[in-house]
Amino acid sequence: MSDDKKARVRAIAERRYENERGEMVPILSEEEVYNLLISRGTLNDEERIVINGHMVQTIRMLEALPFPRHLRRVPEYAGGHHEKMDGSGYPKGIYAGDMSVPARIMAIADVFEALTAQDRPYKKGKALSEAMRIMGFMKRDNHLDPNLFDIFVQSGTYRRYAETYLPPELIDEVDEAALLAIEPKTFDLPEDEARKSRWAQFLPEYEATIRD
Repeated sequence: MSDDKKARVRAIAERRYENERGEMVPILSEEEVYNLLISRGTLNDEERIVINGHMVQTIRMLEALPFPRHLRRVPEYAGGHHEKMDGSGYPKGIYAGDMSVPARIMAIADVFEALTAQDRPYKKGKALSEAMRIMGFMKRDNHLDPNLFDIFVQSGTYRRYAETYLPPELIDEVDEAALLAIEPKTFDLPEDEARKSRWAQFLPEYEATIRD
């Protein structure tokens, strides 16, 4: 929601009407105004913290399991698929250089499966070209590892998956050259000390929201 539309909502909220008890009350409650003034998506800050908390639960559950030595990094791989290359992801807010290659691969697989999945009750799966176009934007915005995404494209992995799991009518032509030509936005990588995990900050916020 843009700033001018937010201002319009606030202006409407100042209007009053007479209820059945003869009281003059606002058209919108404070809670209704708060929930309407969402800049992007449909979740307010508290709801987003709860949704993002699924990664906290993933990491906690997996770290509690007695994995054999060769699987000891599974919690990292499974718990990092919402991290971003520029450190703006969650829950730990780590940067690309601090993420393992399998964790970055997992992020690409997770996004692709989420975009194309046919079994989600809240949305329809997207056509192959649309899913890849969206992932191209995510490459540009440093959500996905650009080099690994290019390998995902060049290797044809996305198409082999589609031919196995997607309905034929959703398998269309993908402009691979355009995807490979996308240049990620530049960003400043902080010094090692400044790249400490945001996990310690996010965790209390999440737990406080769950308690409330």
